[in-house]
Amino acid sequence: MENKIRIGALISGGGTNLQAVIDSCESGEINGSIVFIGTDNPKAKGLQRAKKHGIPSFIVDYTSIIRSYKTLPEKVKMPSDFDFQDILKKQSIFSDKDNPERIKAFLYTRAAAEAGILDKIKDYPFDLLILAGFMRNLTPYFIDSVNTTPGKPKIMNIHPALLPSFPGVDGYGDTFRYGCKVGGCTVHFIDYGEDSGPIIGQRAFDITKEDTLDTIKEKGLKLEWELYPECIRLFSEGRLKILKKIHTLESGKQYKRTVADIV
Repeated sequence: MENKIRIGALISGGGTNLQAVIDSCESGEINGSIVFIGTDNPKAKGLQRAKKHGIPSFIVDYTSIIRSYKTLPEKVKMPSDFDFQDILKKQSIFSDKDNPERIKAFLYTRAAAEAGILDKIKDYPFDLLILAGFMRNLTPYFIDSVNTTPGKPKIMNIHPALLPSFPGVDGYGDTFRYGCKVGGCTVHFIDYGEDSGPIIGQRAFDITKEDTLDTIKEKGLKLEWELYPECIRLFSEGRLKILKKIHTLESGKQYKRTVADIV
């Protein structure tokens, strides 16, 4: 088939969503193939999936970089194009009220690690980068290095909650503890915030009084394995378009939203 897309993947754990995407590529549901799998975790079980399917893989050990920075920050090698003030201005994970040293440590260590990822993937051209359980926030340094064409984002993520509710690392847990009657998952493009990018697709499930956190996760994962390949397929078919929309409230106040429309 023509116009087969090249997909890169970043993982931190077992990679079950990654497997769903691999299977969809191999079955032809997605007109594409996985060209590399990277991880921040040397013990990630998803690396075995890469080996099984003959996909190149690599490790960039974030923990070691963070530990080195805490011990001797001046010894952490920063990329030559790293501009702290530019990245600080763009990021929206932290607020002005957060500890400046904490923000600096985060941006420095993450950018140092991201430079390692960028170095690893330079030999594997790709059209789309998917985060499949990658448990690290990306900085504007990395995002801008990947998203080189304005209006055409190419980093996609799946989140275990119905965004914009419950961003962060424990979407299903937050949904359960809040007492929601409906849970779900969301696929979105990455932006400079935490799980705040344009939403591509969502799936929902009912939460009953008999449900536990474990059963909620089971329900959610089944939907994730369906939704992620579907959204990647839409990308591969060129059916996702980023639009800037202006909404007017009853008060007359306007606000802008960036959305991913399906065409």
